[in-house]
Amino acid sequence: MFDYRLKVFYTVANRLSFTKAANELNISQPAVTKHIKEIENQLNTKLFDRKGTTIQLTESGKILFVYAEKSRQLYRDLEFAIAQLNKQEKGKLKIGASTTIAQYILPEILAKFNSYYKNINIELVTHNSEDIATLLKNGKIDLGIVEGESKSSYFDYQKFKKDEIVLVCKEDHPLVNKNFKTKDLYDVDLIVREQGSGTQEFIQNQLKKSGVDLQKLNIIMQLGNSESIKNYLLHSEAMAFLSISTILPELKNNQLSVIDIKNFSIERDFNFITLKGEQSDLIDLFRKFISYN
Repeated sequence: MFDYRLKVFYTVANRLSFTKAANELNISQPAVTKHIKEIENQLNTKLFDRKGTTIQLTESGKILFVYAEKSRQLYRDLEFAIAQLNKQEKGKLKIGASTTIAQYILPEILAKFNSYYKNINIELVTHNSEDIATLLKNGKIDLGIVEGESKSSYFDYQKFKKDEIVLVCKEDHPLVNKNFKTKDLYDVDLIVREQGSGTQEFIQNQLKKSGVDLQKLNIIMQLGNSESIKNYLLHSEAMAFLSISTILPELKNNQLSVIDIKNFSIERDFNFITLKGEQSDLIDLFRKFISYN
């Protein structure tokens, strides 16, 4: 039900890229441009400014984004409320989520879930992806939501949400808007996540596939979470690969910038993981609910 042109705008605003929005929506980039232009003509305002190789929301764009988010949530709530009418669910669900997902994606979803299902008690534990898999295998949690690409024969995997990992630096870094290639990674200081992090594992694998020699990278520090890395970047010339989900506020507030690397991108899926076999109704209910968010 969500108005399609508004959906196109919302996707571009989230990804801050016409090309990436086109790929996500499975339409051509000219079609994305056409939809955005139609909205701009209707509202008689400009929604995006181009800054070098990147785009940013204008003040009008920021206002529309707020209302697009409200509209998306309204339609989502309507659809789910109708679908779940007259159902009375109760029980307890133990969920384990890797750090990025637990900190930046799940809180809003869990709050909304609780507003519908007050008799379902949710327990959320946060660890890196490797530890979440161990907890699930040992029966300590019912459902895991993880990043990374390692797969185990113990589990069933189901896609939850797409994510992109980008190279990030402070807003006034001298390399912002420069023509950056993968070989330039050898010339910058890098901050990385701890070993066992699903994000770090995925980044390393993607860099290897692109011919980057990890041993030659100048990794100056390992930090345990995205918040620590973001705050470090604000006070240094270092860079780091971070999930786009973790830096949206800093991008919109012009505190951090994304370095576009020519002919290189890192995209991934967040996954539900469950033990193989038939799943409980509560797990199915939660996965269905989360798919609306």
